[in-house]
Amino acid sequence: MGAIGVIAVNAFRESLRDKILYNLVLFAGLLIGLSVLLADLSITEHHKVIADMGLAAINLIGVIIAMFVGISLVNKEIERRTIYTIMARPISRSFFIMGKYFGLALTLLVNMSVMLAVFLLTLWLYHVPIERSLFQAVQLMFVEILVVTAIALFFSTFTSSTLSAIFTLGLYVIGHLTADLRAMVANSEGGAGKAVVDLLYYLCPNLEMLNIKGQAAVGVAAGPEYMLLASLYGLLYAGLLLTGACLVFQRRDF
Repeated sequence: MGAIGVIAVNAFRESLRDKILYNLVLFAGLLIGLSVLLADLSITEHHKVIADMGLAAINLIGVIIAMFVGISLVNKEIERRTIYTIMARPISRSFFIMGKYFGLALTLLVNMSVMLAVFLLTLWLYHVPIERSLFQAVQLMFVEILVVTAIALFFSTFTSSTLSAIFTLGLYVIGHLTADLRAMVANSEGGAGKAVVDLLYYLCPNLEMLNIKGQAAVGVAAGPEYMLLASLYGLLYAGLLLTGACLVFQRRDF
């Protein structure tokens, strides 16, 4: 196993020891269970409410884990001063960053798999049709979470935990709004506002492209071309951020 693999496994084991992960996954299970209660109280379609809220719970918990565990991957090592011991070893700083990232990605994959299993069990128990679109939505949610993890890790390489959380949350919100904002100003005359929106649209991740929960909840599947394009877009953006994190961390003094 290479250096990246060793660091990834250690990051994975360390993440699993974090009790907050278990609490969040349990909370996701409770939210999925709550969806059944709300569906019973709702006058809308019962199956849609359960599917919609279940997907939303998986996405919410996944993003929270990615964001707050991601910003602590590097800063925790610095606060504990274990970073000096790690940097004294013949390990590339880029390998260190990539190992941390892949370790957290593995943790997120395990957590999302557990939440998905609970979700599918709930659907089966309440005779909700399990459509292919639900798995497509979860696939793109995982890609989105990989992007959020890369964003959090990128900011954590040169800012404090608090600033990393603020920047990551801000970019996450902007990433879901840029397409709508651009559509709103598309027909407006040129100006500073339109230029700013265009700049945000091209620089920030278009996370709304990875959001198909609404259509998945009603059983509408996305085409294979869209799934491929959206997945490649998210993975490419995450890769660029990971590359940026490696470059910044290479130049940081300890």
